[in-house]
Amino acid sequence: MTEGPAELAAEAVRYAIDGQPLLHGIDLTARPGETVGVVGPNGSGKTTLLRCVYGALRPTGGRVLLDGADAASLGVKDRARRVAVVPQDAAGTFGLTVREVVAMGRSPHKRFWEQDGPDDVRRVARALDTVGAAALADRRFDGLSGGERQRALVARALVQDPGLLALDEPTNHLDIRYQLEILGLVRALPATALLVLHDLNLAAMYCDRLYVLAGGRVAACGTPAEVLTEPLLAEVYGVRTRIATHPTTGAPHIVYLPDGGDGDGVRTGF
Repeated sequence: MTEGPAELAAEAVRYAIDGQPLLHGIDLTARPGETVGVVGPNGSGKTTLLRCVYGALRPTGGRVLLDGADAASLGVKDRARRVAVVPQDAAGTFGLTVREVVAMGRSPHKRFWEQDGPDDVRRVARALDTVGAAALADRRFDGLSGGERQRALVARALVQDPGLLALDEPTNHLDIRYQLEILGLVRALPATALLVLHDLNLAAMYCDRLYVLAGGRVAACGTPAEVLTEPLLAEVYGVRTRIATHPTTGAPHIVYLPDGGDGDGVRTGF
């Protein structure tokens, strides 16, 4: 079992490839139980930062702390007990059923070659049911649609019982029903969550705080209401907007204006 929601701190994290910097000293925090979103245009460094946080990439400068411990000092299994990842793409799953892929999330909590016990089986079934994928359990993972795969990967992360959940575009390929259900589920979990999101309105609805990246730097951070402003969106994304208030949640809601438009015929997304 997890020891509870993790505390995350990225301190002056830098990352470069062949001398070309992709991240320029990123500072980011997520308090225990928070849902923190990372947003920004394509190429801003969102996925690179997330990979540095969960250990797929080693920062070329700075450090990542999990509950005050330098993540680089943690063993692979220890890190896997603390951090569950929902990537954009799943490698190493060829020929496996959905149930087998989800059961992989229990591996950090078992000894080498230890078989699944009754508790593991129950957890896998419950996670599949939670994400609406129970009917997919015996299908081959590599034969699923993009949305079905995404739900299975979220289920795998759930059974890992993490203190920190790192998600890279978790709503990718999902229709609106499952986008809302998955993000609502993440929000309700007893874990800290760090999400890379493309949809700013979903980020505003489900995240406690947002970090906006641009060119590998933090352009803004704060609550959605503090961050999602018309001047910032114009500067970072190069788009004209109006910021409304969502009629149900009270969260800021972005109305995108067409180029040269005055607000007529805009897309609201309500």
